[in-house]
Amino acid sequence: MCGNCGCAPQHQHTGPSTADYVIDPVLEVEVLEDILARNDQTAAAVREKLTEQGTLGLNLMSSPGSGKTRLLEETAIRLGAAKMAVIEGDLETENDADRIRAHGVQAYQITTGMACHLEAGMVAKGLDHLQWQGADLLFIENVGNLICPATFDLGQHLNVVLLSTTEGADKAEKYPVMFQSADCVLITKSDLLPVLDDFDMDTARRCIRRINPKTEILTLSSKTGEGVESWLDWLGTKLTVLRTEGQVDHARL
Repeated sequence: MCGNCGCAPQHQHTGPSTADYVIDPVLEVEVLEDILARNDQTAAAVREKLTEQGTLGLNLMSSPGSGKTRLLEETAIRLGAAKMAVIEGDLETENDADRIRAHGVQAYQITTGMACHLEAGMVAKGLDHLQWQGADLLFIENVGNLICPATFDLGQHLNVVLLSTTEGADKAEKYPVMFQSADCVLITKSDLLPVLDDFDMDTARRCIRRINPKTEILTLSSKTGEGVESWLDWLGTKLTVLRTEGQVDHARL
C-alpha cells in the first residue's frame, strides 16, 4: 500500500514504487519525501511555464459527481473555447475530455488506471499534447477524490474545490486538508436546494470558514446559470493579478 495516500499496490507514482519499502518505515518516509520533492520540482517548472505565457492554472478538486465537468462546459460556453484549455484526470475513459472537446475546447485526457490523483509529471505531459499557449486559463480537472489530490502540487496557481449540495454540509470538516488548500470553494448544484432538506447552506459556510477563513466561497448552478457570473468574475480578477504582478497567491499544499 502507498504510505502517502493509501492507494493500492498497483498505484504508480512518478517516482519509485513504495511497495518494496513498507517493511522499513524510515526508508519509506525517505522515499516518499523524494517522490514529493521531485513532484514539486516538476510542478515549479510547470507553473513557471504557465506564468511566462500569462495563463492562469487552476486545479479543480472534489468528490466524484460534484459537477466539475459541467462547470467547465458552462465556463467554455460563456468565455469561448479559445480562452481555455483543459487537462482531464480519470481512472478510465475519455468521456469527460470528449464532453469538453464538443464545445471546441482543447482537452487532453489522462487515464490514471489505479492512481487516485494526478501528479505534476502527468500535467507536464498533458501540456506537451496541447496547443495551450495563448489561452487565458488552464483547468486541471483532478481525479474525483477528497483525499489524495490535496497532497500533490501540479504546477497550478490556484486550487478550486467543489462541494455539491447533494453532499453533506459538514464535508469541509471531514476532509480538512482539501479545503485548507482551497483558494475558492464552489458550492454547486444550488438549483437542487428547494428539493433537498438535508443540506444547510449556513452550516456548510460555517464549516468551510472554520477550516479556511480566507477562501472565497461562491454558490452556483451550472444548470441554471445562477452564480456563474460571480465565478467568471473571480477568474477574471485572478487572471488580471497574474498578468500585472507576475504571480497570484497560492494556498500551498
